[in-house]
Amino acid sequence: MSKFAITLTTLIAAAALLCAEVQACTRAVYHGPDGRNITGRSMDFKDAMVSNFWVFPRGMKRNGASGSRSLEWTSKFGSLAVSGYDISTVDGMNEAGLNASLLWLNATEFPEDDGKTPRMSLSIWAQFYLDQFATVSEAVEYTRSHPVQVVSGEVPGRPGSLAPLHLTLSDASGDSAVLEWIGGKLSIHHDRKYQVVTNDPPYGSQLANQKYWSAVDPLNFLPGSGRSEDRFVRAGFYINAVTQSDDPRIANAAVFSVIRNASVPYGVSLPEAPNLSTTRWRVVADQKSMLFYGESATSPNVFWVDLKKLDFTEGAHVRKLDLGVDMNRILTGEASGQFVTEKAFNFMAVE
Repeated sequence: MSKFAITLTTLIAAAALLCAEVQACTRAVYHGPDGRNITGRSMDFKDAMVSNFWVFPRGMKRNGASGSRSLEWTSKFGSLAVSGYDISTVDGMNEAGLNASLLWLNATEFPEDDGKTPRMSLSIWAQFYLDQFATVSEAVEYTRSHPVQVVSGEVPGRPGSLAPLHLTLSDASGDSAVLEWIGGKLSIHHDRKYQVVTNDPPYGSQLANQKYWSAVDPLNFLPGSGRSEDRFVRAGFYINAVTQSDDPRIANAAVFSVIRNASVPYGVSLPEAPNLSTTRWRVVADQKSMLFYGESATSPNVFWVDLKKLDFTEGAHVRKLDLGVDMNRILTGEASGQFVTEKAFNFMAVE
C-alpha cells in the first residue's frame, strides 16, 4: 500500500472515531424581523425513541425525583413538553415562550453528592425551567443564586450508561443560554448571540472553533461532515443566511430548512454508539406566534400545535398527543384537538 493510501486510510479511521464521540442533535435560534424568534432542533439517536407531546397546566406540584433532598416546586407556567420515552422532558415550550432543549454532551461530568445541596434528576431538569420561568435572564439569575445538583440516570436500553446531557434555553425575545456540567461544576453561557448549540466539545471550545471558521467565506466553503463542530459552524451560518421574514409560514420553513441541513440521513449510525446517529424527529418552536411544530423522519407531513388553543389553567387536565415511535403517527396541520386526557408520566427517579 502506498504512503498516500496509508495516510488516507488513517485519516478516514480518525474521522470515524471523531464522529463516534459526538451526538448529532442540533439546536438553532432564528432572529427574524419584528420579534419573530424561533427555535428549532433535531433529535438524533441510534435507537428508536418514543416521544409524545404533553400538555402540563399551571399549578402542578413537582419534586426533583432524586431522593430526600429533591427540590420541590409548583409550576407557574403551563407548557407543551416533548417526552423522551415518557420518562423525561427533552424539549418543549411554555406559555410565556420559553423553550428548553436537552442535547448530548460527552464531556459532561455531573457533581458528586455533597450531602447538603438540593438535588434534581436529569429527567426533570428541562421541565423545571419550563415550569418556573418566562425568560432566559430570569432562569439564569435564579440558577446562579440557587445551587442545585443534577443527577444523571441510565440511558434507556443501555444499562450502566449514564446520560451526559447539556441544557439550552431560549425565549420570546431571542435570548439564549447553554448550561453544561463540566468537571462537576455548572458552566453557564448566556448571550443572545449564542444561537446555535450542538454537542462536544464544551461550548467554550465550540465558540473558539466558530471564530476559526469566521475567516473563511461561508458562501464558498462550509465544513460538511456530521461532526458536531462542523454542524455548529454550518448551522451558525445558515440560521442567519436564510430568508428573514415575519411571515410565520416562511420563517418556520426557513428554520426547518436549517435543521434538516444539520440532520443525519435515516439509517446512518455507528455501531455501539448513540453518537453519530439517525435523526428521529425535528421540532420547531415559534415563540412569537406560539406555534410548536413537529416532524418525524418517517412521516411525510409536518404538524403543529397552537399553544393559544391549549388549556393551561390550574386544575386543568394533563393531556397527551400520542405520536408513537419516532413520532411516526401521521398527522398534518394544527393538532391541538387531537390531545386526550392522560395521567402524567413519572419522571425517572435517580438517587
